[in-house]
Amino acid sequence: MFDNLREDWITYDRDLWRQGLWAMAVYRFGRWRYRFKHRIVRAPLSLIYKVLFKFIQILTGIELPCETILGHRFRIDHFGGIIISGDVEFGDDVVIRNGVTIGLRRTGVRGSPKIGNRVDVGAGAKILGSITIGDDTAIGANAVVLDDVPPNSIAIGIPARIIPRRPAGALRVSENIQRLSQ
Repeated sequence: MFDNLREDWITYDRDLWRQGLWAMAVYRFGRWRYRFKHRIVRAPLSLIYKVLFKFIQILTGIELPCETILGHRFRIDHFGGIIISGDVEFGDDVVIRNGVTIGLRRTGVRGSPKIGNRVDVGAGAKILGSITIGDDTAIGANAVVLDDVPPNSIAIGIPARIIPRRPAGALRVSENIQRLSQ
C-alpha cells in the first residue's frame, strides 16, 4: 500500500490538495484491507473504508471502488461526477477527467470495460459494456463508447466513431512541402 501511495504522490505532482489523490488514498486503503484474512481484524478496517469511501464520494464526486483494478500512475485530472464500476480494469498511465462514467451498459448485465495502457479519457466521456479500449488511445470529450476501440486510435462522438491516430511527428505531404519551401 505504501509503495503505491508513494507512486500516487509523485503522479499527482506532490500536491496534497488534489482531490484525485484523496480518492486514490482511500482506494489503496480499501485494497490493503483485503490482506487481512481474519474477520476480526478486517471487519473494523472494512467499516473505516466504507465511511471514508462515502466521505470522499460526497466531498469530491469520485466513485472509485476498491474492487476496480488500476495500473500504475492512474490519474484523475479533474474531479467531479466520476463513476467507475467495481469490475473495470485499467492499464498503466491512464488519465481520466470530470464527468466520466466507466462501467456496465445495462443494470444486471455483467461486463465492464478493460482499458489499455496510456489511454486519455476526455471530460464527460462514457465507456460502457464489455469492451476493450486499446493502448495509446484517446477518448474524446463527451464521447459515448459502446464498441471496442483498437490501439492507437481516437474515439469521438455519440455513438463514438473510431479514427486512427497519425504517428507522432508525422506530417502531411503538403505540410512537408511548405516547410521545405521556407
